[in-house]
Amino acid sequence: MTVVQPGIAQSELDDPALFEAHDTRILRLSLPLVPGRRRLVLWPEAGLADYLRDGYPAWVYAETTWAGDPQAMRARIAMALGRNALLLTGAVDPVMASPLRIGAVRNVVTALDDHGRIVGGYAKAHLVPYGEYLPMRVWLGPLGLARLVPGDIDYLPGPGPRTLDLGVYGKAGVQICYEIVFPGAVVDAAHRPDYIMNPTSDGWFGSWGPPQHLAQARLRAIEEGLPVLRPTTSGISAVIDPRGVVLQSIPRGPAGRIDLAVPQALPPTAFARLGNLLSLGWAALLVAVALVMARRRGRARLPKK
Repeated sequence: MTVVQPGIAQSELDDPALFEAHDTRILRLSLPLVPGRRRLVLWPEAGLADYLRDGYPAWVYAETTWAGDPQAMRARIAMALGRNALLLTGAVDPVMASPLRIGAVRNVVTALDDHGRIVGGYAKAHLVPYGEYLPMRVWLGPLGLARLVPGDIDYLPGPGPRTLDLGVYGKAGVQICYEIVFPGAVVDAAHRPDYIMNPTSDGWFGSWGPPQHLAQARLRAIEEGLPVLRPTTSGISAVIDPRGVVLQSIPRGPAGRIDLAVPQALPPTAFARLGNLLSLGWAALLVAVALVMARRRGRARLPKK
C-alpha cells in the first residue's frame, strides 16, 4: 500500500495555473518501488483537480482536466502507477443542470484499476454546512449570506456508508474528511469492510485542526476494530491500526508517502455490533447508579428519631 501526501497548501488548491504541477507531483510520489508488485494506492481529498468521469460537455474539462480528456488523464494515472496497482482517489463529480451549466457537484472517491478504468466510487454523505453547501439557500442567499468556502455551487450528499469490494485489494469502507467524526456511522454494518479510507484536506483548520481530526480517526479505528488509512493534501497523513495506534505518519506541510502493508482488521468489536446503543446503555447504567447513590445519601442525612 502507498499513502500519498502531495503537500499542497490550501491557498494553492484551486489555482488552475498550478494544476499541472500538482498532477506531476502526486504522480511522481506514486511511482512503484517494485514494478509489477500488487499495490493499493491512496490519494487525498482535493489533491486532484481533474474530472475523471466521461460524459460531460467538452467545456467542463477544459480548465480542470489534463489534455481536456478524462480518458487521457486516467491512462496517464495508470501508466504512472504501473501494473497490478489500484488507486482510490479523492475527486469531484459535476452534476449538470443543463449542457451549459453545472448545477451541483459531489465530493467523491473514485477507484481506478491499472488500465485506467473506473471500477467503483463513493460520494460523501455528511457534508459540511456553510462549507460544502449553504443551508436554506433560497432564504439565506438573498440576505447576502454565502458559504465560508468560495463558490456558488453546492455539493450534493451521497447515500451514506458503503463498502467497495475491490477484489484482491480488499473491501474498502470510505469516509471523506470530517465524516470520520461520527461514531456509529462510518461503516456499512451489513457489509463490513477490511479497512476504512479517510481522505481529507485539513488545510482549512490551521495548526490545531489536523491533530484533532487525526485523534477522531483513531477513535473510529478503536470502536470498529478496523484500520484507518488516511491520505491528506498537506498533513497529517497516517496509517492507523485497528487498536488506534499510529503505525506511520507524515507531519503537516511536506510532501511524502507511506509504504506499508494494510493492517489486519480485528473481529467485530462490541461497538461494531451494537453501535451507539452500547454508549446509550452505558449512559443509562451510569444515570441509574447516580440516582441510587443520591437516594442513599439522602437517606443517610435524615435526622435520627
